[in-house]
Amino acid sequence: MKGISGKILEINLTDRTIETKNLSEGIYLGYLGGLGLASRLLFDYLPPQTDPLSPENVVIIVPGLLVGSGLPTASKTTLTFKSPETNVFGRSVSGAYLGVSLKKAGFDAVVIKGKSSKPVYLFIDNKNVELREADWLWGMDAIQTQEELKNKLGKDFRTGAIGFAGEKLLKISSIDFEERQSARAGGGAVMGSKLLKAIAVKGSGEVEYGDRSYLKQAIINWNKRIVGSEVAKLDMAYGSGEFYEWVNKEIGVFPVKNWQESFFEESFERHKEGKSPLDPYYWAPKYTVNYHPCPNCNKPCGRHIVINEGKYAGLKTEGLEYEILYSLGGQLGIDEVEVTAKLNEICDRAGVDGISAGVILGWAMEAYEKGLLSKEDTGGIDLRFGNGEAAIMAMEKIVNKDGYLGELLCDGVRIAAQKLGKGSEKFAMEIKGLEPAAYDVRGLKGMALAIAVSVRGACHLTGGIYAPELTGKFWKFSNIDRLSAKWKGYEVKTGEDFMSLYDTLGMCKFSRSLFWVEGMLDGVKAVTGIDFDVNWLMTIGERVYNLERLFNIREGLSRKDDSLPYRVTHEPIKNGVSKGNYVTEEELQSMLDEYYEVRGWSREGIPTKMQLFKLGLEKEAEEYGAPI
Repeated sequence: MKGISGKILEINLTDRTIETKNLSEGIYLGYLGGLGLASRLLFDYLPPQTDPLSPENVVIIVPGLLVGSGLPTASKTTLTFKSPETNVFGRSVSGAYLGVSLKKAGFDAVVIKGKSSKPVYLFIDNKNVELREADWLWGMDAIQTQEELKNKLGKDFRTGAIGFAGEKLLKISSIDFEERQSARAGGGAVMGSKLLKAIAVKGSGEVEYGDRSYLKQAIINWNKRIVGSEVAKLDMAYGSGEFYEWVNKEIGVFPVKNWQESFFEESFERHKEGKSPLDPYYWAPKYTVNYHPCPNCNKPCGRHIVINEGKYAGLKTEGLEYEILYSLGGQLGIDEVEVTAKLNEICDRAGVDGISAGVILGWAMEAYEKGLLSKEDTGGIDLRFGNGEAAIMAMEKIVNKDGYLGELLCDGVRIAAQKLGKGSEKFAMEIKGLEPAAYDVRGLKGMALAIAVSVRGACHLTGGIYAPELTGKFWKFSNIDRLSAKWKGYEVKTGEDFMSLYDTLGMCKFSRSLFWVEGMLDGVKAVTGIDFDVNWLMTIGERVYNLERLFNIREGLSRKDDSLPYRVTHEPIKNGVSKGNYVTEEELQSMLDEYYEVRGWSREGIPTKMQLFKLGLEKEAEEYGAPI
């Protein structure tokens, strides 16, 4: 098949063997690349019930199908593994230049298994692949590690690394790719458990494409669609947090103080004469020094900011994303953007998931204010909402696994609440062990269903349902009522298939409204040489999602795990325009019934044999499918 080399690089850290294997045309037709291929490989390589921190777990790295082609905003590389935080399907996606280099080195996927006897890094210089000693890097933060590697190897190597949090096996630890984080679900701990500190890749070869002249024209057409668009203007000016004020004031679903509030009222009251300090309309013009784009992005939302004065003068960090404005800002009752930037820097350098770390810290602040954690427990820190200095000191304890507080919080809020008890489980914000992102789903009921059923836990990107719920429309959908629990099953199912496809192709989800699926057909045809249509591509997304669901079923999950936090189902929103709303348990169960039916699954949430046969998953149908 044109445009696909089908090469997988397999690394066994235990016996230090390195093999290159061919992938069949059938696998590529069914899964293409990115999330699709990474999910297929994870399912096939990983034995059921594997301990996530054992040598038997694997780290799989797959650039999206379109990555490296020159198509604008086709930038994402997917990592899959069994998550140490959730004990189920683990996925993280980032705009990693390393993915482009892998493609140019001739590899469509990398599978890393086993465990090294000493710290190593993976060195790839086109076809030359080695495991090299990394004692000299052990103990460094994630960003410094990559700087040192580039100094040693050359700037043309693209890199990824864990920080000291991953070395310490924190279950919320991330993998950094040149300040683009594959953050969620604890992949950094999996690398750390294998004593794999970093990866460095140089690729200078030519990638085979189905039709190069057609690809050149597709690149021109895509650029025309993006450049000068309103989406591009807003992304470049203010980043992903551009709608911060709107989500707070007009929609009322911005979680504050561990989801006790849903509108950062105090901040807006304090700054009536101007913008809230967390609002990018305030801080982006003031602190941005340069863009930090993902590969082939011509509308970069990423940026480096520098604080030039005050207590944090000299601080430079990447961001700040909308999710970070929540998790390291509003979630902690903090509206000093400089404090949020400092917390972000701590997380990025240590190598921890900034969303999870912030949600965990917010839970600890509530526990402290309720008297469930004492000042002795916190190591003398007055851990109250809004106390920026306390938040910074506590975050340092978390990322270093320091003292009782650090040990309590470093592995996720579910584990922390189980350890502490005392009723703290009722305000622990997590699903399947993963902490939620910046959308109060009590006022977005389709989003509530989406995070309840998400294969990796409380994830906003598995289905991307915040977009239709906030705006009332999405692709073929219109007239969506965010406060109603009716007709959410098909909305969520479609969103999941759509987003699975986007991650399979490696497309940035912030480009979806410029392309949808129809707008990507020329690019997919140019790369593969195959004339896919919308239904074919969406079926690939559906196949991928069903396979991920089967992975979780194989690990023991069922309908009972498609749940929502107690606060979402029992405590109405207290303030703002969405005041009074919540998701009743009856509404959740009704939405689950509808969703399972639309998916072709049993009432227990198990894909039926017939549905799996339709998706080409015949082997899995016989082994795991529900017989109805």
